[in-house]
Amino acid sequence: MCDSTRETKRATELQWLEQLGEITDLQYQVRYTLVPKQPGERPVEYRADFVYKNNAGELMVEDAKGVRTKDYVIRRKLILSVHGIRIAEV
Repeated sequence: MCDSTRETKRATELQWLEQLGEITDLQYQVRYTLVPKQPGERPVEYRADFVYKNNAGELMVEDAKGVRTKDYVIRRKLILSVHGIRIAEV
């Protein structure tokens, strides 16, 4: 399920927060389409490590980042532009 030690640690933290009722609707590896499929091309997607709702009912999207690659930075900007989602990096 998790791609790194950092991601595994954060998953454990979020599971505890969900059990305590601090967050709800915890999901893993949620895909967002940034550029739809084109003829002869695959879609461009971003895969969020974690998605959940906080106590205020706001949708939270998190990425357990060790290194911010150029590809990630572009996708981070695209998800903000296309979906209005600001990724929290943990």
